[in-house]
Amino acid sequence: MAVQMPFAGLLHRLLRISTCSQRLLCNRDIHAKLHKCRREVRTFSTGSVTWNQNEGDDPESSSLTSRQALLSRRRRSLSPLERISGLLPQDALSPEVMQLREQNQQDVKVPVTHCTPEESGLGESPKKEDSENHHAAVEPHTQETSATLPGESLLAFGEQLVAEYRRKGRVQFRKMFQLQAGTRLQSSWGTILHDDIAGQPAGRFLKTGRGVPILIRRASLEDYVLFMKRGPAIAYPKDACTMLMMMDVTEGDCVLESGSGSGAMSLFLSRAVGSKGSVVSVEIREDHHKRAVLNYKRWRTSWSLRGGEEWPDNVQFHKADLCTASPLLAGRGFHAVALDIISPHLVLPTVTPHLHPGAVCAVYLANITQVMDLLEGLRCSALPLLCEHIIEVSYRNWLVAPALQKDGGYCVRKAPILHEDQRDETSDETDEEETTSAEKHPAFGSIPYIARPHPEQMSHTAFLVKLRKYVQ
Repeated sequence: MAVQMPFAGLLHRLLRISTCSQRLLCNRDIHAKLHKCRREVRTFSTGSVTWNQNEGDDPESSSLTSRQALLSRRRRSLSPLERISGLLPQDALSPEVMQLREQNQQDVKVPVTHCTPEESGLGESPKKEDSENHHAAVEPHTQETSATLPGESLLAFGEQLVAEYRRKGRVQFRKMFQLQAGTRLQSSWGTILHDDIAGQPAGRFLKTGRGVPILIRRASLEDYVLFMKRGPAIAYPKDACTMLMMMDVTEGDCVLESGSGSGAMSLFLSRAVGSKGSVVSVEIREDHHKRAVLNYKRWRTSWSLRGGEEWPDNVQFHKADLCTASPLLAGRGFHAVALDIISPHLVLPTVTPHLHPGAVCAVYLANITQVMDLLEGLRCSALPLLCEHIIEVSYRNWLVAPALQKDGGYCVRKAPILHEDQRDETSDETDEEETTSAEKHPAFGSIPYIARPHPEQMSHTAFLVKLRKYVQ
């Protein structure tokens, strides 16, 4: 009995081991069969796709296949390299990255579509386009665009343009760029090829590859001054316009400017004096002088491509110190003087003899301590200059928009609730119909508006001092 017990336990263990081995072999056979089936399915699906491509007899099936391929490509997640390279400028990318980007864009080429302001959805976040609408969009090159109004010209290569995207009444993206062949406009909301922008009228909405409407327009002089490359700080448009009114600059005047800086004030003076006038701009620093000349030339080139008259070449840039530049001003008389330098009281003895009697010298100063030094310099030098006033130009932007509900619908002004006895029971149905139609198309004056100062305001820029020359 003692001998049979160990033998029975050993036999039980052998049976368990054999059962486990059989299960393992069965599982391996099942996995092998599944793997074989998967390979057959893959081979069959690949062969079917190849057959559809080679057949080409059914246009509907081929178009459906292309749409499915486009959708699968569009849904592909971007790699970290593609995300980072999409945010960097083109000059900062290596040739290898540019080659990979071009290959991806050739695989997935999304046509740029046109849209109206109603279709652009300026008050809503960008939505993904439907595949059918996206496939049916017409590329810009297939549409013949021509100027319709007298004096209108289409966008041409070399012009300075501004691209902006607004969402819920606020500017989310704004960029100035020069239209060049073979390049693209890059942003966080997608890209647009410059070749698709050329030949289009200014002020058109173009959709990026992500379906976001971007407004493309020509850059005004204000836009160019604010977005151009700078050396020192510029004279902002609000201050420059006030200085022009102070000096009473008209067409044909000769104006002296000290402190060319980045060339902002030079451009405003150039437009004010016109082709019959002239501007003498003096800058002491070499880097500021080169920057002002370059910005001035770029604006003239962009302006000449609009198809109208050329921008007048009426600004003479000089690199010199105005304190010791008496030979430069010899034999000249100026209708106005604009000073944008750190210590203007040091150049006034040189400038004042060349200023016409009764003319104005406008001084642009950033700090109030500079204003005090200027007035103290006038007191000590006894120059024939009268300080008429010292002002600071404030610029306050307001936000005025219709009041919206959380669901995006318009808020409606509610009339006072009348007593039940004053209302007819028969007018309930008509009231409901009028309410339904009013919700779709609110009547004039029925929507309340919000009006408050904009939260993003421009702070202090400079103090403007108006000095007038008088005859002793």
